[in-house]
Formats: sequence, C-alpha cells, structure tokens
Amino acid sequence: MTPRLTSDDIAKLPYRPCAGVCLTNPDDLIWVGERLDYPGAWQMPQGGIDSGEAPRAAALRELREETGIAPDAVRVIDELSDPLPYDLPLDLVPKLWKGQYRGQTQHWFRMSYAGPDDAVDLDYHEREFKRWQWMPAADVLTSIVPFKRDLYAHVLARFGLL
Repeated sequence: MTPRLTSDDIAKLPYRPCAGVCLTNPDDLIWVGERLDYPGAWQMPQGGIDSGEAPRAAALRELREETGIAPDAVRVIDELSDPLPYDLPLDLVPKLWKGQYRGQTQHWFRMSYAGPDDAVDLDYHEREFKRWQWMPAADVLTSIVPFKRDLYAHVLARFGLL
C-alpha cells in the first residue's frame, strides 16, 4: 500500500542522493536506455548513492549495473561541481522509494566510451531498460520524461553537448 501524502508532506521530504552518468561515444552521441517501467521514457544511467559511497564510485557502479560497461572501459572527462535537484510529480512520490523522497539530488559525471556496442549488457544486474541506443543531445531532451527535461538540458549544456 502506498502512503497518503499531501503536497505539504511532500515538500518536507528530503531528496535522495544520486549519481548520474552522461556517457558519450567518439561521435558525442549519448547513451540512453528506455525504461522498462515507463515505456517511451529514455534516460541516462543513474541511481542512488549508497551510505558511505562517494558520488564518483556510485556513478561507476550504476554505469556497470545498468549497462554492463566496466569502469576500466570508460574515462571520466568532467563532473559538475554541484549536485542538481529535481522534484518528482506529486503523484509519483508515494509510488517511488516507498514515499521517502520528494525527488533526487544528482551528482553528474561525463564519461567517454570508445569500446564495442556489444559490450553493453542490459542484464548485467537487475534489468532497468527495455532497450538502449546512442542518441544526439537534442533527441535526448525530447525523449525523457518531462519532469527531468530542465535538469537534463542543464547537464548537457554544462557538458558542452548542447
């Protein structure tokens, strides 16, 4: 059963610490996956930061879990100096993370990958994506859920991809 939360309750909730990866190939296309639980919504690899885990370590772990790409196959080329928050739509708050968070505060890293596409293994860990592709930055912005669009635009602009 999902908890009943008012908008005032939600406003008092903390943000979930998270790390995100903007993975680019040699053509500056961006790796995105279509979410299993939200068909038609694409996103870059991202996930929660475990207690005591550094954001960079979490980003590399999440990249491995979601794509199967090993940390030694990528190069970290940039990171944003400050984490960026986003709020979930009010109707999603009770459904995600047991209603404990209002959204996420994301630490973003740009990483490059020049390896083979067949190294991608969506089943490496718990599968989160139906499929994946390399996508131009402008297409990434039109393919993600609307509530993350401003954050993604900021991330891609700061990494010089827009």
